[in-house]
Amino acid sequence: MAAYLQWRRFVFFEKELVKEPLGNDGSAPGAAPASAPSASKFLCLPSGITVCDSGRGSLVFGDMEGQIWFLPRSLQLTGFQAYKLRVTHLYQLKQHNILASVGEDEEGINPLIKIWNLEKRDGGNPLCTRIFPAIPGTEPTVVSCLTVHENLNFMAIGFTDGSVTLNKGDITRDRHSKTQILHKGNYPVTGLAFRQAGKTTHLFVVTTENVQSYIVSGKDYPRVELDTHGCGLRCSALSDPSQDLQFIVAGDECVYLYQPDERGPCFAFEGHKLIAHWFRGYLVIVSRDRKVSPKSEFTNRDSQSSDKQILNIYDLCNKFIAYSAVFEDVVDVLAEWGSLYVLTRDGRVHALQEKDTQTKLEMLFKKNLFEMAINLAKSQHLDSDGLAQIFMQYGDHLYSKGNHDGAVQQYIRTIGKLEPSYVIRKFLDAQRIHNLTAYLQTLHRQSLANADHTTLLLNCYTKLKDSSKLEEFIKTKSESEVHFDVETAIKVLRQAGYYSHALYLAENHAHHEWYLKIQLEDIKNYQEALRYIGKLPFEQAESNMKRYGKILMHHIPEQTTQLLKGLCTDYRPSPEGRGDRETPGCRANSEEFIPIFANNPRELKAFLEHMSEVQLDSPQGIYDTLLELRLQNWAHEKDPQAKEKLHAEAISLLKSGRFCDVFDKALVLCQMHDFQDGVLYLYEQGKLFQQIMHYHMQHEQYRQVITVCERHGEQDPSLWEQALSYFARKEEDCKEYVAAVLQHIENKNLMPPLLVVQTLAHNSTATLSVIRDYLVQKLQKQSQQIAQDELRVRRYREETTRIRQEIQELKASPKIFQKTKCSICNSALELPSVHFLCGHSFHQHCFESYSESDSDCPTCLPENRKVMDMIRAQEQKRDLHDQFQHQLKCSNDSFSVIADYFGRGVFNKLTLLTDPPTARLTPSLEAGLQRDMLMHSRRG
Repeated sequence: MAAYLQWRRFVFFEKELVKEPLGNDGSAPGAAPASAPSASKFLCLPSGITVCDSGRGSLVFGDMEGQIWFLPRSLQLTGFQAYKLRVTHLYQLKQHNILASVGEDEEGINPLIKIWNLEKRDGGNPLCTRIFPAIPGTEPTVVSCLTVHENLNFMAIGFTDGSVTLNKGDITRDRHSKTQILHKGNYPVTGLAFRQAGKTTHLFVVTTENVQSYIVSGKDYPRVELDTHGCGLRCSALSDPSQDLQFIVAGDECVYLYQPDERGPCFAFEGHKLIAHWFRGYLVIVSRDRKVSPKSEFTNRDSQSSDKQILNIYDLCNKFIAYSAVFEDVVDVLAEWGSLYVLTRDGRVHALQEKDTQTKLEMLFKKNLFEMAINLAKSQHLDSDGLAQIFMQYGDHLYSKGNHDGAVQQYIRTIGKLEPSYVIRKFLDAQRIHNLTAYLQTLHRQSLANADHTTLLLNCYTKLKDSSKLEEFIKTKSESEVHFDVETAIKVLRQAGYYSHALYLAENHAHHEWYLKIQLEDIKNYQEALRYIGKLPFEQAESNMKRYGKILMHHIPEQTTQLLKGLCTDYRPSPEGRGDRETPGCRANSEEFIPIFANNPRELKAFLEHMSEVQLDSPQGIYDTLLELRLQNWAHEKDPQAKEKLHAEAISLLKSGRFCDVFDKALVLCQMHDFQDGVLYLYEQGKLFQQIMHYHMQHEQYRQVITVCERHGEQDPSLWEQALSYFARKEEDCKEYVAAVLQHIENKNLMPPLLVVQTLAHNSTATLSVIRDYLVQKLQKQSQQIAQDELRVRRYREETTRIRQEIQELKASPKIFQKTKCSICNSALELPSVHFLCGHSFHQHCFESYSESDSDCPTCLPENRKVMDMIRAQEQKRDLHDQFQHQLKCSNDSFSVIADYFGRGVFNKLTLLTDPPTARLTPSLEAGLQRDMLMHSRRG
């Protein structure tokens, strides 16, 4: 009783009297207030109603005259004669338009069960598909209750003698149905209900003294006794899935709920129960207070026709009474069209219309019953937005009452729907920082926090100096469980001075840059920073060394150099790192790390030498930098022995062959540091013999000048000419060197004698004795050449005379062909044959096979062709020379003519003293052209 009295009462239903349909009195169908002025406007049912049921869109009534009435939503009452005497029980199926009824056709005859198909008609009335007696035996008894399974395969009938019959099979046909006695007892059966759980079908049976269940879907029908007290007629019902389809038994002391195998909860609702009904999650109880009428185990409604009765609608889930009202002599309570209908003995129908959820919530809000509103909203399956609105209002209510702890708990339930700033602004006061922390923690756990929320929460932790909560917040087990922006958290912790916590986050979530920033800029722990880089994967280690290498090199140069050596050769993360030691090693581009050593030349040298030794394919920048570093050390070294060693190292590096593609860069480095041996070596490797010559000339190294000419004169003959000009300009006594140069010029015939004389004429110390031997030898050679030319001229003249005589003989005298053999196959000549004036004879078939033309002798043709080519070349040169001479004489700008001929490639490249050697223009014609060109240019 105490629990019952604690349940609050509400008016969540509106009570109305159902009015008659439109047409009877001009009013619209529906409901009208109970205070309507005219009673005739309200619907009045026929008298003598004995039984009621509802379903399939109609209210169904049975009366004492044997008629069954149907009241559809249009309120047009219709009926038909179902029995001759009376109707005692009705059961309307909800999923099929089938009606089962129990009634009497004759006095003293056992009651009959009729199954009606309401969709089919028989003479205007519903079709009765089956009629059979309710009592299977011969002993007369009265039917007390009836129930039918929705699958039409089970029907149970209870009797006042305590027996229950089960009709198994298709209840609409006699052929497919079988009736048997399921239960026998000593107490009247007051209620039956089928419950389907998967493939198992249970039947609840309640009497005035006990409650039991049967499994009717199998064999032997096992029974379980659930309780030893029962209820009156119509005081049992089956709940909906919201209460797990429990069987409800309304006793006078309590209301009990049962599962098929056990008893469930009970509720202490006092009063003599008359009717129990289940409606959309509500338990409807019609009862009479004990003070009004004594208790009766088997209720007789006729004896209570004038009693006032109380109708209560209970919400068992939320523990409140949704509606309570007093009625006079209730016949039954029906549910249809989403409303409850209460039938009273006077024939009136009262409609109880449930208010909408929002209206009910507003009623609860006015009474500040927010907890109850929340429970109601959940049971009504209100959406999350609606629930969040309730939580917000509840939180605002608690906040206004000063219950900040309770308010923040309600605000936490709005996360995801309510804007967090609405809550945060309420708790920004320093005294409410604990509540704000709780809200922000939940916001992060649901992964709905942004960077600002993370910043605020961490600031709350730091203000509270709650290191344990801070560690609990940041030390999650895995990265997938992180509910905040890690980078923002690192920034806040770093700013607040919680470096260890910031380092923990950075290391565990692979924010390598932040970890290194804190170690290097805040803690100044350079050793730990370098160790951390050493255990990173290759890509991160490389990028961070490029970023922080200079700082590390400044403070711990040796360790940094060692790490760079490993990073650029065969990098593998340290054992405690995240990398896989079994994977192949990676290496970075060592050239990119050279700027790190800007202020550490000693470490730079060690790094470069290491790379050049262990990695032969190092980038060119490594060797360039190493060369520059060695040259700098050599230039600044004062100790002769050390300087010599550095000199040898630099030369060795130059001779390593690493500067073939960057010759110019190496040359510039050597010239910048005045490393002459390196310069000369590079000149020689680059075949820059002219530059080598000029170098020795500038330093007046006469012997080296001659040495260079001797070593490279074969590749560049102009070196001897330059040497002669160089010595000719010297006023010192250089006869020895001039003689050596003249000897080589004479042997190789590199210069005309006149040019030699003109060159030496500039030297006042060069007397005739210096070139006497040279001139004598040249004159002797010229004399010999003249003698040879005169001999050749005489020979050509004699040859010309002989040829002219032969021509004359061919023109004036007959030619006798006496050849007997072919000049090609050397066989005897046979007709037809071919004879030439040159004296050669051929078979015709041999001639046709070997000749290129009909007019040329195959034997003489190769020699004749050479002669013709020579003649043609001479003619072309003669024409070219004449044309050039003519244009040169007639032109006002002789230089443009010469330039034009040079551009057309007529002349070979003119050899200058400073140019590399080219093919000499030996023919006298070309020499003459050059001479004429120079003379005309001088005149111009």
